[in-house]
Parts: sequence; C-alpha cells; structure tokens
Amino acid sequence: MGYELHVTIGDHWDDEEIDEDVWQALVAADPELELAGSVGTETPSGDVISYGNELMAMWHGHPSGPVALDFRRGKVIAKNPDDAIIKKLQSIAAQLGAVVQGDEGELYE
Repeated sequence: MGYELHVTIGDHWDDEEIDEDVWQALVAADPELELAGSVGTETPSGDVISYGNELMAMWHGHPSGPVALDFRRGKVIAKNPDDAIIKKLQSIAAQLGAVVQGDEGELYE
C-alpha cells in the first residue's frame, strides 16, 4: 500500500475537504503542475497497471521526473514521498492555508 502524505485543511487528514475548484485553480496557476487524469506503470512482466482520477495532477518539477499528486476525498495525496515531494506539498499547503500530514497524523512543517 505505501505511506501517504496528505495536504489537508482539517485537524486530521481525514476531516475537512479542500474544494475541488480551489485545487483546479491552484494546478492551473502552477506551471509545474498539470491535470493528468491517469497514471500508469509497466510491471517487470510487461503488464501495465494504471490508475485514473480526473483531478490527479502530475508535478513536473521533481528532479527524478514527473510525480503523481492525487486529489481524492478533498485531499492532495502523495505516496512514498521523498524530500522534494515533501517540499512541494508544503508549498501547496501554504497556498491553500492547509497543512501536510502523514498517515499517523504527524505534521510536516
């Protein structure tokens, strides 16, 4: 499953929701982000695993290549984040008046 970080406006990442229109406006204003709608990867056996969500954005500013930032249940979510992703999520959170929180409720300030 993997560890997730959540950009949220509530006291806990499973509380309040960020409005979809606010998320779409933020993505539209950030030249490093674009709504992607889906992401896929090829397995070692050659199968393709894909996931689709019309509000998922790709962040093109990561040093290792594009990173999917999912938007579901009113949260911006990144799986297995490294330091660069954490910094991007913190930037997004600052623009939204939100916080970055881990699966266990820990804050990334």
